[in-house]
Amino acid sequence: MTVVRIAVNINAPPQRVLAVLFDVERWPEWTSTVTQVHRLDRGPFGVGSSARVVQPKLRPAVWQVTELDENRSFTWVTHAPGARMTAGHFVEAQGDGSRAALSFEIAGWLGPIVSRLYRGMIQQYVATEASGLKRRSES
Repeated sequence: MTVVRIAVNINAPPQRVLAVLFDVERWPEWTSTVTQVHRLDRGPFGVGSSARVVQPKLRPAVWQVTELDENRSFTWVTHAPGARMTAGHFVEAQGDGSRAALSFEIAGWLGPIVSRLYRGMIQQYVATEASGLKRRSES
């Protein structure tokens, strides 16, 4: 299993950071790693919610929320033949601001191959998303 984790300090309260994260359809406004997000369901964002995500250099993927804590985090998952990708988004209070941690994991029998092929891009994408989240949350 390959795991990439990046944490960033944000000068905004956790509620603000979580609001930015949970509004997935607006991600293309603050990160260049996502060009389009379309929610496939209606209602509040929560466990079971899914979205079609389009990213540069990648095939469109449907991500489904598997865990959500309204005060702290959400995790969603997508599948490809032989691989399962899990992305985690965690926020906690730190002083007057927040600390956000983003993670990306690849598992499955093709996971090691996918990891070797895409590890650099994954690291770049997670870092870009963390930086964009910081800018958006602080604005």
